[in-house]
Amino acid sequence: MKSPRKFLGFDVTRDWLMRPLFGLGLAAIAIAATYYGGFWFVAFIAVGASAAAREWHRMWAGSDYLWLSVISIVAIVASTAGEVLVVHANPGFLGVPWLILAGGGVLNLALSFTRGRTMFWHAASVLYIGLPALCLVAIREVPANGVWELFALFFAVWLTDTGALITGNLLKGPKLWPALSPNKTWSGSLGGAAAGAFAAAIVFLVLHANPWHGAVLGLGASVIGQVGDLFESFLKRKVGRKNSGSLIPGHGGVLDRIDSMLFVAPVAALFFLVLNIDPFVLGAP
Repeated sequence: MKSPRKFLGFDVTRDWLMRPLFGLGLAAIAIAATYYGGFWFVAFIAVGASAAAREWHRMWAGSDYLWLSVISIVAIVASTAGEVLVVHANPGFLGVPWLILAGGGVLNLALSFTRGRTMFWHAASVLYIGLPALCLVAIREVPANGVWELFALFFAVWLTDTGALITGNLLKGPKLWPALSPNKTWSGSLGGAAAGAFAAAIVFLVLHANPWHGAVLGLGASVIGQVGDLFESFLKRKVGRKNSGSLIPGHGGVLDRIDSMLFVAPVAALFFLVLNIDPFVLGAP
């Protein structure tokens, strides 16, 4: 069998065609959904989170994951839709979406208990996937600059992946954490962090905001996102899988694509929503 062609350490067929092609397509959809907001953003987040939840329960329950997935999907869709349809019109119902997520977790805990499964991991689906999904919708809906904050976060995370892939393949060097992810290097991690900071700074510059604030935001998102990436690698090793799924050619499963954002979103919500910090106006007169 003929070996794949290589250029600068890349598998030309896989890395140069499938990954960029589908990555750019998904990015375009994410940008459009984020810009238009409302129903479109909720639909985009709910579909992605639902697919991720299905992969999550399949990893921990094997072939018998249907009802666990249904409970998580219903909780995720109901909570994210409720954030737009209910909370936006009635701020007094602020806690309802979060209660829906908690209820889904309790139901999955009970269902996995009765079937002798790993209870914690099935109940954690709404925490690991549902919570970030709801945080993203809340960031888009609540702060005045929520749409631009999300753009900065998205570009920081996306460019982190690209920067890490390029610098890691070009510079190589010591491994970052070989026990979890044998292909990741320190050069890739640092290159990804620099790319993430640069991407967010450019977003801020285009929007006539302080690019240094953007760089700090992008750097923070990059570092947290890389922790999220390593955490998913830990989970996959725990269940003996290389990828969470195969839904996205060149990327693996949905969880493989959003693992960084699953960690970034709750931290961003803490700063933007709870602490009410807006990096676009921070320090402005």
